[in-house]
Amino acid sequence: MALVEVQNIWKAFEGHSVLRNVSLLVNKGSAVAILGKSGAGKSVLLKILIGLIKPDAGSAMIDGKDVVTIPRKEMNALRKTMGYLFQGAALYDSMSVRENLAFPLERQVTLTQEELEDRIVTQLRLVGLEDAIDKMPSELSGGMKKRVGLARALITNPRIMFYDEPTTGLDPITSREISYLMRNLQERYQLTSIAVTHDMQCAKIIADNVAILSEGTLEHQGTLSTLEQSQDETVRSFFVSV
Repeated sequence: MALVEVQNIWKAFEGHSVLRNVSLLVNKGSAVAILGKSGAGKSVLLKILIGLIKPDAGSAMIDGKDVVTIPRKEMNALRKTMGYLFQGAALYDSMSVRENLAFPLERQVTLTQEELEDRIVTQLRLVGLEDAIDKMPSELSGGMKKRVGLARALITNPRIMFYDEPTTGLDPITSREISYLMRNLQERYQLTSIAVTHDMQCAKIIADNVAILSEGTLEHQGTLSTLEQSQDETVRSFFVSV
């Protein structure tokens, strides 16, 4: 059963087509990686799915609701079922790690102070950062920020996770650690997830299926093992250095 169904999405900015007739199915409980070079339109597609950008044409169904046309109130309710890990983690610089994780919880659910603290500590423990609870973002490394961003995205128990270049800016060892952490949490929470990335190592670890976005189109989709056998030059370019 498809939890996410993108049909014939088109999007252009100032006459330049970024997405061209893009269609994608993501089944409940599966993890899909969308591969593409910088500027390929991967992040634009994610922003359409969470209702931040309207496409010029097409539909994007999430759990049976078209995010392109539903009223704002319904979109806001749907967003509560989503988690989003931003490219730069997007932590609030003026808030501690504890406050960053408390922020989405306090706006979505009613909890006692004890329940709030327990949720925060539990989530940080899952990403291995319980000891960083009172640190400020400026005191964290890039990998630690990603872990905190991941903990914050998951703390509201979303059904769907969106990852925007989750390993960008990280060294290869840290990228691998973050990728395995994403996979472990995916399995723990039985999430449906979509990750846009140009990192093939990350895609191999986290994804059940892969789609390649090239020149605005998603022409190549399937399992990694299937695409790895492709003779298409665009597809092979992603496997050359792996």
